[in-house]
Amino acid sequence: MTEDAPRRRRAGGRRGHADRAGHAAIDQMPWRLPVNPDRPTEPMPPEGVQAIHKGAMRILSEIGIEFLNPVARDHLARAGCKVEGENVKMDEDFVMEMVARAPDQFSITPRNPDRKLIIGGNHIVFGNVSSPPNAWDMDRGKRSGDFETYKEFLKLTQYFNCIHFAGGYAPEPVDVHASVRHLECLYEKLTLTDKVAHAYSLGKERVEDVMEMVRIAGGLTEEEFRATPHMYTNINSVSPLKHDFPMLEGAMILAEAGQGVVVTPFTLAGAMAPVTMSGAVTLSLAEGLAAIALLQFIAPGCPVAIGTFTSNVDMKSGAPAFGTPEYMRATQMTGQMARFYGLPMRASGVCAANVPDGQAMWETCHSLWSAVQSGTNMVYHAAGWLEGGLIASPEKFVMDCEVLQMIQRYFEPQLWATEDEDIAIDAIREVGPGGHYFGVQHTQDRYQSAFYSPFASDWRNYEAWEADGGTWTAERANKIYKKIIAEFEAPAMDEAVKEELRAFVDRRIAEGGAPTDF
Repeated sequence: MTEDAPRRRRAGGRRGHADRAGHAAIDQMPWRLPVNPDRPTEPMPPEGVQAIHKGAMRILSEIGIEFLNPVARDHLARAGCKVEGENVKMDEDFVMEMVARAPDQFSITPRNPDRKLIIGGNHIVFGNVSSPPNAWDMDRGKRSGDFETYKEFLKLTQYFNCIHFAGGYAPEPVDVHASVRHLECLYEKLTLTDKVAHAYSLGKERVEDVMEMVRIAGGLTEEEFRATPHMYTNINSVSPLKHDFPMLEGAMILAEAGQGVVVTPFTLAGAMAPVTMSGAVTLSLAEGLAAIALLQFIAPGCPVAIGTFTSNVDMKSGAPAFGTPEYMRATQMTGQMARFYGLPMRASGVCAANVPDGQAMWETCHSLWSAVQSGTNMVYHAAGWLEGGLIASPEKFVMDCEVLQMIQRYFEPQLWATEDEDIAIDAIREVGPGGHYFGVQHTQDRYQSAFYSPFASDWRNYEAWEADGGTWTAERANKIYKKIIAEFEAPAMDEAVKEELRAFVDRRIAEGGAPTDF
């Protein structure tokens, strides 16, 4: 079930360009907010859920979490938590009272209200790869991230209708100084896309700059901006058992401004978490709930989600592994616990592969399907991720979007419709024994939309594929990516708004941007 009918059309950058662009790079599915109709996979019995919950509460009350931000500690001390230096212990009653304040669903409205997202319920939305320091493509190989490549990934993020939000930088443009990187990057994000935007929660200055830029881009007053979420951030704990200063600072500012905060502990079993998946999930939940309790104390009812990034490491090398059976079960378990706490959930579409090959796709598919199975609402890194998050690849982005379209097609209720015309008794009678269905009216009326139509897969037989050049999937994806970039048109923005946005960026750059130690 989706908000839009399952029709097909071409799509591009500007509104209306999709309908007139007969030469579009691909014929893709329309923008929609997918709704997952399946019952979640719940591997734990009720007593297992209680065991994980009680374990998380024991961590919080007996061991405690280190909050490296003194303002956060002051808030928690006022709330009655036990604060000893940087360690904070909180009891179960407090945690559950605070978690109960959080909404189980919220919306985020970007500068284009047609791109409004719903986070929670049975909704599931997908975002681009975020935060890798490097890029890789078939023409230039692996290299450090740069500003021009960053803009290419924004164009891919805007172009694909199956990508719903623009997450962190992909890749990190190291040729732009860190003090002003957030200003230049968010200017491009807000002008090259009209989708929900992310802000890094890296201290007061960066968060406040991005809030002001999102407000300007949306043509909002300060009151309108604070009245409902228009952006979000994601914070990670410093596993095990720590929340750092700048992320807490940014998260608190955004929570008090009514903007979305996703709390995602980074718990790798065997490294920063117990080697058992139940232990790793329990630790992850304790870290996440601790930050959510803080935010709900200072801003009751603020929009939050709990994230999972629990996986395992390769015990031979120590390298992170993703898309593993352990990763899938941890995601399903966390989804079961998120429903227990009444919180929306974030997961990821990740892999450990270094190039867009078979390993990359089977690991990513396992990650994505565990998000579907777990009832995840927000999927980070759903397109373009390689090398455990160290590489953003445009070929992988295109290949992942094929998978995301298939998942969204899988959600469409016409696939399991059981009306008389779907059961098709008259067509079965017409064809009879030994016939075929190609020419019957039932097929003729439906063949154009009956099945998923791929844009990157090649369904021809080997001889036809070989005669046409024998192009492998990554090579086809490379051609598609280049065509998208060549044809891209930015979404419309009022010139006065764009000028105001640029003026703000230029002023803040002249003032030095955010403080750094280099």
